[in-house]
Amino acid sequence: MPNSRSTVLCFLVTVGALLSFSAFTGETPPEKPNVVLIFTDDLGYGDLGCYGNTVIRTPNLDQMAAKGARFTEFYSISPVCSPSRAGLLTGRHPIRMGIQSVFFPESWTGMAPEEITLAEALKEQGYATSCVGKWHLGHHHRYLPLQQGFDEYFGIPYSNDMEAVVYLDSNEVVEDEVDQRYTTRTYTEKALDFIDRKAGSPFFLYVAHSMPHVPLYASEDFEGKSPRGLYGDVVEEIDWSVGQILNKLKEEGLDEETIVIFTSDNGPWLAFGPNGGSAGPLREGKQFTFEGGMRVPGIIQWKGQVAPMESEELVSTIDLFPTLVTLAGGTLPDDRPIDGQDISAHLLKKKPLGERTLAYYYNGELRAFRKGDWKIKMPYPGNEFKPWRAGVPAHDTLLFNLKTDRSEKNNLLPKHPEKVAELLQAMENFQTSLGTLPPVLKVSAPADNIHYDRQNEWLNQQKQ
Repeated sequence: MPNSRSTVLCFLVTVGALLSFSAFTGETPPEKPNVVLIFTDDLGYGDLGCYGNTVIRTPNLDQMAAKGARFTEFYSISPVCSPSRAGLLTGRHPIRMGIQSVFFPESWTGMAPEEITLAEALKEQGYATSCVGKWHLGHHHRYLPLQQGFDEYFGIPYSNDMEAVVYLDSNEVVEDEVDQRYTTRTYTEKALDFIDRKAGSPFFLYVAHSMPHVPLYASEDFEGKSPRGLYGDVVEEIDWSVGQILNKLKEEGLDEETIVIFTSDNGPWLAFGPNGGSAGPLREGKQFTFEGGMRVPGIIQWKGQVAPMESEELVSTIDLFPTLVTLAGGTLPDDRPIDGQDISAHLLKKKPLGERTLAYYYNGELRAFRKGDWKIKMPYPGNEFKPWRAGVPAHDTLLFNLKTDRSEKNNLLPKHPEKVAELLQAMENFQTSLGTLPPVLKVSAPADNIHYDRQNEWLNQQKQ
């Protein structure tokens, strides 16, 4: 239970957010705004018109960005799926949960039910909660959305390229031969139905699209229509889905009572060439801790409350948990670290967030660290191209100023040894602050195929 001190602090933070709101609108904000959180899979920083793409047509997202806050330095907390989702829903660094890699269908592990999710925190404030789409935080019963604070769940429980793609409804398999041409449409229909049914009370709707993660599929209304090919078809259908949700909110008279957030779980999967997205001006993509792996589109619309703006503030997906809980009048947990920062004052009054830091983890390794405008990138041995991973050359320690070089082309390490020392110390301090970390959750294990080796030995003996 929260103590009296934390309750008072949360009350003061909430009052501050309300005063900031009034300074912008002159009105009292909704007591408990609805929340629609749209989370795409492998969408790159450069895949939307409002982020510079001139080929893929995204009119609904472009309009949403024009009417709300468009962030140019918005980050997923991880360059891969499962850790990014854990961070998004808890406001905590995934490494605190032992989640360092991607869960597979053969995994017996998942995000611990003891974690407090955004759904659980909002449910305490009287919200109806629904998860539609990709979960990917464990597919066994105890790890599924209904055990993590969601009233409803429909979707594919892991990535759409994994074995045994099924639709779950609540905790049960309802379809084991999924036609993925209609996945985006199906998710959209489920989302609209939830809004229809819950329009009279506060709700939290989490729409986690399975795409544009490969394999790519689009319905006949979009297939073959985009100049960017199949990848463009898929993104344009996601844009259509966003438009359907925004229109439904308007029809229900909820567009000024609803915070709508759109972002991605990580950067584009560049190994798939034309079937992967674009990081735009950023370096590399998914699975890497260069900017293209973790800096993603970030759009927040709250009509009449958040003034249109282009924000250059450093914001991460882990900031959404404390921000939304505060705006809903809730209390942040005081029995565990919450790593995100409440950004409501920035949203409502454009208040600067000050100098911030960002840890770039991959596979449990802290590979880069940002403080303010500066980023240090630790040495990397490089890797060859694999069907599932782009090839990247080796590099030594790198130092970048991201305000002047977001493409990470100019290594400033020789010119700024003092900045290197500063960032290395900040990086060490951050790691120390995490304290004792839990064991790494096992996400997969190879099958024991020694019997095939023995079979081959026997077959070779028969040939002799």
